[in-house]
Amino acid sequence: MAMDPAPSPRSPSPLPGPDAPPSVVLDTNVVLDWLVFRDPSCDGLATQLQHRRLLWFATPPMRAELASVVTRPQLLAWEIDSARVLSTFDELALVDAHEANVGASGAPRCRDPDDQKFIDRACAIGARWLFTRDRALLDLANSVRIRGIEILRPVDWQRQYADAHAIQMTTRPWL
Repeated sequence: MAMDPAPSPRSPSPLPGPDAPPSVVLDTNVVLDWLVFRDPSCDGLATQLQHRRLLWFATPPMRAELASVVTRPQLLAWEIDSARVLSTFDELALVDAHEANVGASGAPRCRDPDDQKFIDRACAIGARWLFTRDRALLDLANSVRIRGIEILRPVDWQRQYADAHAIQMTTRPWL
């Protein structure tokens, strides 16, 4: 059964101010690890997202990709509750229907064009973290660090930042 790839009807809040929780971007595989495969390395991230201690920013193409992936035949054995996955996305992700064009944010080019949307969104909103396990995105970590963006795997973030106190104490170098 194909799921509706339509974006969340909820409008995002304005870009976060200095007192807002940190902004994050999650690639599709991290969302799957969290909501489908229940990877323990995503537990801290999930808690922070659910309590709105992190603001998850996304775009309609990110939601459409997730909607497509959760219905792929390769994942049938997992008996994915696609409606639950997408409703969690809709509840927690701030979806901007007016996303920037590829490269408009001055983001570095990702060697995997399918992943460009994640680095573009992270750069456009000044995300604190972009969560991924994808090598093409992880390879861009040095090029965005000067912007205050860290690209890292959930397991690495959990080791460094999962404690809510540590997140509150983490600031961008230019603030």
